[in-house]
Parts: sequence; C-alpha cells; structure tokens
Amino acid sequence: MKVPCRIVAEVLAVVLERVAPGMTTFELNQIAENEVLKRKAKPAFKGYSGYPAALCCSPNNQVVHGIPNKQPLRDGDILSLDFGAYYDGFYGDAAVTVPVGAISSSAARLIEVTSKSLDLAIASAMQSNRLSDISSAVQTYVEANGYSVVRDFVGHGIGRSLHEQPQIPNYGLPNKGPRLKSGMVLAIEPMVNEKSYDVKVEADGWTAVTVDGGLSAHFEHTVAITDNGPQILTRI
Repeated sequence: MKVPCRIVAEVLAVVLERVAPGMTTFELNQIAENEVLKRKAKPAFKGYSGYPAALCCSPNNQVVHGIPNKQPLRDGDILSLDFGAYYDGFYGDAAVTVPVGAISSSAARLIEVTSKSLDLAIASAMQSNRLSDISSAVQTYVEANGYSVVRDFVGHGIGRSLHEQPQIPNYGLPNKGPRLKSGMVLAIEPMVNEKSYDVKVEADGWTAVTVDGGLSAHFEHTVAITDNGPQILTRI
C-alpha cells in the first residue's frame, strides 16, 4: 500500500503548488487526474458511486465531497482537497485544507487546530489501544479549542477497497470498540467546523456544507499500524 499512498502524496503536493486566487477547482482537478495517470495509477474517486471527478474540492463552508467547477478561487478562501489513488489492487487516500492567498487569522487557526487533531489521532493509533481512542483524541482537542467535530462523516479502513471496516468517527469516549492490531491500515480524517457540527448535502447529491455557513476544515492520512507505532503512508 505504500505505492498508491505515495502517489496520493505526490499528486496532492503538485496540486497544492497551483492553489492561488484566480485558479479554478476544475483546473486543479485536471492537474490531479493528469498527475495520477502519469504515475500509471487511477483516480480512486472518479466514478465511485457516480462521483464525477478525480479530486474533491471543498472551499470555505463546504465540508467534504465538493465537485470541481469553473468558479475562480478568491483571496481569503480556504480549500479542502481530498484525493485517492488506486494502484496494483490497493488504495491510498488523503486530504488537506489550505489557504488561498492571504486568509483571516480565524480561518488559519481553524486549519491549524484541525491539522493538529489529526496528529493527535495518529499518535493514538497504537497497537493495544482501541478504535475509539483515535476518535476521542480528535474530539477532546477540537472541542477544547472551541470548534465542533462533524458527525455525519467518518474515517475508515482502507486496503483492497477504498472504504472498508471499521468506520472511525471523530468523536466518542475512549477505550471502546475493537482493539487496534499491527497490520491494520486506517484512513483517519478529522472534519472540523468553525461553528455547529450540523451539515447538509446540497442538491447535487454530493456537496456537504455547514448548515450555519461557518467554515470547515478537513485533514486525512492513510496510516498503517505497525509493531513500531503508526506509520503515515500518505506523506512524502
């Protein structure tokens, strides 16, 4: 699984270099698809349950599953990018939220807290811990910083399928659920809202947005649990 995961990391790195005011998410999606095909892999999301693109692009109050379009990004936006790749029978999956130009200090803080919550979640992905220790790590840190954790979408196991058991909520009490074991691979992905955790799906059937219009941030890594602790596969 290191190969598709590295491809995901490389593609996202190329895409991130192109994020700027005036760029469109339609163009970013084209870049992502070209880059993954260049690496002899396939985009994991395109065609998945009918999703029409390779790259999920979710600006501002969009939480996840935003569909790329031709509307130019604006200075001050934040943009969540979620990408998956399929190579030689296995999947990789990762997400990141980035600033577009100069952003507000409040938006920057939301990104920082969400990113840190993923770090803490990964640190909890240790052999002999339980699944909900990951969930609790996210919720405890996020809520201590005044934000809310999305409950309608969750992380997941990943391997020969893009979405496998177990589901990994980003909230819950510690020491619940199955014991974590070496060899498990998990896509851990906190989704954090500036205001309420309530979300709704728009008429396109995909784009999830915050109900109150507050900003949302999303970070994800594919992580292997090993005898020597968690190994982040989607990081170069």
